[in-house]
Amino acid sequence: MIRAVVFDVGECLVDETREYGTWADWLGVPRHTFAAMFGAVITQGRDYREVFEPFRPGFDLAAEREARAVAGKPEHFDEGDLYPDVRPALARLRADGLWLGIAGNQTVRAGGILRGLFTDDVDLIGTSDDWGASKPDPEFFVRVAEAVPFPAEEILYVGDRVDNDLRPAVAAGMPTALIRRGPWATIQWDTEEARTLPTFRVESLEELPGLIAEFNSQER
Repeated sequence: MIRAVVFDVGECLVDETREYGTWADWLGVPRHTFAAMFGAVITQGRDYREVFEPFRPGFDLAAEREARAVAGKPEHFDEGDLYPDVRPALARLRADGLWLGIAGNQTVRAGGILRGLFTDDVDLIGTSDDWGASKPDPEFFVRVAEAVPFPAEEILYVGDRVDNDLRPAVAAGMPTALIRRGPWATIQWDTEEARTLPTFRVESLEELPGLIAEFNSQER
């Protein structure tokens, strides 16, 4: 049975359109050019951090984040950046008695923003900076399993990426859900892994409560 649901952050709960737009502005390149390079990097299966390299050789993401903060332009997202299905889905899952968590590759600053947005909505908020392990490192999912009071096979991990989310979560013994939105899911949706790895494939998080209830009824 599925007793816990843990969500990725970017393009699962948070629409990152605005944030990536601010990176294009910071680099001084047109947003559509930056977006085109982003899509090319994803399609080629490369690390997303390579998006920045053509525009600023030797780009150091951590250093640039600090420089943005010093310049008064830190990474930021708020209620307006949440996808519209997030609040209804969390409320329904909570009403159904499921244990809920949020865990993704995020900075300490982003973790603070998440705690402000979801104070009363979830049981766990964990970030890669908190844990010292980033997806797809298996250690990240070891940390998830340690933080959730149920065995791995009862933890549904929800994400938008085959490579960072589904593949390592499945390797850790977790059921998974692939949400179709954002650049990664859009590009990866019709691949063999995207069709066969996840327990559920959804267009909206609001589909999850019904799918989980049906899954659990079959497991009894």
